[in-house]
Amino acid sequence: MKKLIVVTATILVTSSPFIVHAMDHSSHAMEHKTTVAYEEVVGGVKATFNVQTMADAMEAMDMKMPKGVKETHHVSVAFKDVKSGKALTEGAATIKVQNPDKSTQVKELMGMHGHFGADFELSKKGKYGVMCKFQLKDGKIRQAKFWYTVK
Repeated sequence: MKKLIVVTATILVTSSPFIVHAMDHSSHAMEHKTTVAYEEVVGGVKATFNVQTMADAMEAMDMKMPKGVKETHHVSVAFKDVKSGKALTEGAATIKVQNPDKSTQVKELMGMHGHFGADFELSKKGKYGVMCKFQLKDGKIRQAKFWYTVK
């Protein structure tokens, strides 16, 4: 039994650098054609919201736009600690978008490439209300909101 534990522990220790590297996407070089839509400092955290078209997002990843995708824009937010400037990448965030016709879209954001993001349908011209509620590693619930205009 001890031999099995030692062998298992050895395998885990020697393979863990490969597992961590496989999960770390921060080293991927991606050029993003983004628009900084809004920035705000909330409770010591700087939230920077970006909006880019799905076509630009897919192009940045050297991918083609799949057929039948109704989402038109990728909305993302990056969080930084104001004091240290360090990126805050652990936690959860939700965005609610109020469309120009007052209907809404709500999505949980997924952590990716140092930010949190999701895809939304912003196909109509007009003003969209973007409301974000987020809880980072420190456990505090924060929120930010702004208007984004599609021309």
